[in-house]
Amino acid sequence: MNIIINCKQMDLTNTLKEYAEDKISRFSKYLNNITEANVILSVEKYRHKAEVHLKVNGSLIQAESITGEMYSSIDEVMEKLARQVRKHKDKTVSHRKSKSKTEPMPVSGDTVPSIIKNKSYDIKPMSVEEAGMQMDLLDKTFFVFTNASSGNINVLYKRSDGNFGLIEPLK
Repeated sequence: MNIIINCKQMDLTNTLKEYAEDKISRFSKYLNNITEANVILSVEKYRHKAEVHLKVNGSLIQAESITGEMYSSIDEVMEKLARQVRKHKDKTVSHRKSKSKTEPMPVSGDTVPSIIKNKSYDIKPMSVEEAGMQMDLLDKTFFVFTNASSGNINVLYKRSDGNFGLIEPLK
């Protein structure tokens, strides 16, 4: 596992680096296929923020925590990651056992008046069910992915009634 630690608005001490690496390396016991761990530590006034991104077989598990002290932020983000790793592991095991396929109806989305944040990431081809698992794992309300069956970019989103909606482009 490749562990990358970045700091913003602070200096990285050896003890803090060793502490973060020790905490992150514990996840290799639970998931042996973690390719990269990206840790971002930052300080803004009195807020100490720790953000961790784990890449597992093309999937991304992420968590962040903001507290008044950096070590407690790292501890809290590790607890969040531990919950997400357990959830990911349970879902992959249950996904292998049951292969039921349910596809939600396509629905159009809302428009945003202005762009506040721009984010880019690698997307891999996956099924709609796998995208639903990823969206639930990341605890997001929508997920952009490449549909493995059609090769098109699709958007999966969580509806207010608790079900999922799928946006597929027409050719």
